[in-house]
Amino acid sequence: MELFCHEKEGVVRALLDPTIFNDDRVLQSLLTIEDAFLPQASYFQRVQKDLQPYMRRIVATWMLEVCEEEECEEEVFLLAVNYLDRFLSAVPTKKSYLQLLGAVCLFLASKLKSYRPLSAKKLCLYTDNSITSQELLDWELIVLGKLKWNLAAVTPHDFIEHILRKLPLPEDRVALIRKHAQTFIALCATDHSFAMFPPSMIATGSVGAAVCGLQISRMESSVWGESMTELLAKITHIEVECLKSCQEKIEQLLASSLRESQQHKHQEGGATNKEAEPQSQSCTPTDVRDINL
Repeated sequence: MELFCHEKEGVVRALLDPTIFNDDRVLQSLLTIEDAFLPQASYFQRVQKDLQPYMRRIVATWMLEVCEEEECEEEVFLLAVNYLDRFLSAVPTKKSYLQLLGAVCLFLASKLKSYRPLSAKKLCLYTDNSITSQELLDWELIVLGKLKWNLAAVTPHDFIEHILRKLPLPEDRVALIRKHAQTFIALCATDHSFAMFPPSMIATGSVGAAVCGLQISRMESSVWGESMTELLAKITHIEVECLKSCQEKIEQLLASSLRESQQHKHQEGGATNKEAEPQSQSCTPTDVRDINL
């Protein structure tokens, strides 16, 4: 974790532990167990009869907006989406219960990862009181049972720091690369087509997309010695072609998000710039419009 202070509440998070990120055994352990936390199947074809991919995207985007509004740690959203996908891969769910399920997943993830867990009452407010606190608590036990209480899942966020520390990057760009990579990871989490991708691949592809988007590999070409993609593939033991495919898919998703953002901005034609700007912001950790492809 990183050190940061919350000005209003004086919250301080722990410093990054160099022992963890300098020991290759930690990374290897993450790579070994990550598949155990993937959904069991592509559930829209095999399990869900009442749900469509766009519904999953809507609820995942809502979950992200709640996390941003509450200033939750990045891990909370990713962990909650992991719970959502694992549950949906095992239990046929009516669309009328999908937001309730998303709220329950946020409830559980925030308890595990947040210094200030989300309350049942607050989550109900975020659904415009379409669910009750009792429903949330009842479904909490249902979800826990289906997940077999196995909540400490591996997410793409767990790999980011391991990857960044193994790349010969200019120190003044690492924070920006991390921020952009987190944006790509959040975008991937809202798109069901990435649900079956191993977290390490999403993290590696996101870092690669961030480095390419910032054109750092070109600026530092004399440092790499080998292609950036090959180096990234070695770090997380991914085949180069698979990594290239994942990175391209992430960049396509970003481009699509940019187009939607621009379309939304044009739809605000009757508003002044000051009125339109807050509504056209991307619901990701950093505005996707700041990223170049």
